Amino acid sequence: MTKISNSFAVRLAALAALAALAALSMLRRKILSIVLALITMQFVAGCGESADTDPKNFSENLTAALAQTQYMPNLQALRADLASGAVTSEDMVAIYLQRIALIDKNGPELRSVIAINPDAIEQARNSDKRRGANIQLSPLDGIPVLIKDNIETRDPLPTTAGSSALLNNYSQDDSAVVARLRAAGAVILGKANLSQWANFRSSNSISGWSAVGGQVKNPHVLDRSPCGSSSGSGAAVAAGLTTLALGTETNGSIICPAHVNGVVGFKPTVGLLPTQGIIPISASQDTAGPMTKTVTGAIEMMNVLTASNRFSGIEAKPLNQIRIGVLRFAEGNNPHISRVFNESLTKIEQAGASLVDIYEFQLSDSNYWANELATLEIEFAQSITQFLEERAERLPVSSLNSLILFNRDHAEVELALFGQEHFISSAERPEAGSQEHIRALKAIQLASGQHGIDKLLKEANVDLLTAPSGPMSPPVDLINGDIWPTWVGAGYLAAIAGYPHLTIPMGEVRGLPLGLSIMGAADQDALVLSTGREIEAALQSAPFPAFLVSASSHSEIQTAVKGMQ
Repeated sequence: MTKISNSFAVRLAALAALAALAALSMLRRKILSIVLALITMQFVAGCGESADTDPKNFSENLTAALAQTQYMPNLQALRADLASGAVTSEDMVAIYLQRIALIDKNGPELRSVIAINPDAIEQARNSDKRRGANIQLSPLDGIPVLIKDNIETRDPLPTTAGSSALLNNYSQDDSAVVARLRAAGAVILGKANLSQWANFRSSNSISGWSAVGGQVKNPHVLDRSPCGSSSGSGAAVAAGLTTLALGTETNGSIICPAHVNGVVGFKPTVGLLPTQGIIPISASQDTAGPMTKTVTGAIEMMNVLTASNRFSGIEAKPLNQIRIGVLRFAEGNNPHISRVFNESLTKIEQAGASLVDIYEFQLSDSNYWANELATLEIEFAQSITQFLEERAERLPVSSLNSLILFNRDHAEVELALFGQEHFISSAERPEAGSQEHIRALKAIQLASGQHGIDKLLKEANVDLLTAPSGPMSPPVDLINGDIWPTWVGAGYLAAIAGYPHLTIPMGEVRGLPLGLSIMGAADQDALVLSTGREIEAALQSAPFPAFLVSASSHSEIQTAVKGMQ
């Protein structure tokens, strides 16, 4: 953990003196209250705040930090505050570092941040200098961003995918998406923990666990799954440990963790963002994408990631000109989810959108999931071997086969909780471009795209589709692996077709967040985002983490558990 400079407290004290000024905005007062509280915190990195997750045993400083979570700024608020001079980028980076030390490394021990960038403070200072000279590289200049640890950066940090095999993977080059963030002036705060190898190693894997970073916790209910594989990115944004985060998705790895952590997640059309420098799984499905507090944050990130203003510059359609297909077949039968979903639909309809219920859908490929697995394993075997070969000089592995052997040789670390069946199966598959690969890929893309989302849109005569983003998060099970309730939602269609998919918070059930999915046709990213922003305004349902120890800590459940006696 990077220690804060001695001059930091002096600058913060000077800022705190301004708090008495009547002209301060409400946001500035909130930020300064956080600053004042942090001045009083007597700790350095690794000082040993109690790891006890029982709130009654939390220290006063930790309790204050948890309570301040709801006041941590989103992108729009932080940009305004930086422009007004209420805080500097350096101040905000230091605040995040302090919160990471208290909340992520100690206290609740979220383990959402796998490594801190030792250059983050310097990057923030450089942004402040530009701001002082009236120079701004982009709307993200000076904004802290966490990068999922399967995305390479040229900062002095390894990119590990959570595996000890890649502990020496220090890249000399940024991945293409990080290069665009850096060119825009964003501060690379550090790397986010993840489901190891982006959750593609075993069918019995545990979402949010990696050998390097340990188990990520959901800040809303600590013993519930943070989902994956962008677990750390979602949990960190929710817990106010960063302003923005960058995740990746192959099939649900942005949408699911955003859904269960109560934040915004956007999976773009595959191919819209470059994947160079991202540890691969599937050439046909992999993409990076934003994880943020608001849809506006995702829009601004997409502008930077595409080196354009194509998302904020588009003239958004008002909701009264939008028709949305409601995927009733993907709603499931959980009454809690249905209640929140239908309440959200009522608000969306009241805001002007036309809703069309869709009850029937049948996949055109009877071997859909077997073909999906075959496609992923075939593409993974080729792409991961190429990735490792290109970095063989600094790594103990140079191919998928050598990685399998490394895991066996280091089983006490790498295979401590589950195996590597997908790795082994991938190594036994035919090559990419084989007849088996071509047949499986064509079948799933046709079923998901032309016979899936495209057909649903056309037959219902709608612009977009909506459904719950997933089921309610289950408890983390470190023995049996992930055990999810019956799945709801249809995000798999967007993932496999490569189409855009946005999830935004739509409410919660007894402390557990729920997300609302908005999906569109290929390259309709701007429509999905602009409509999502309108829907977000209508719902106003973003929950704040309560850091409950377990579901039984929720007041409704406590009352029921105690009974009437």
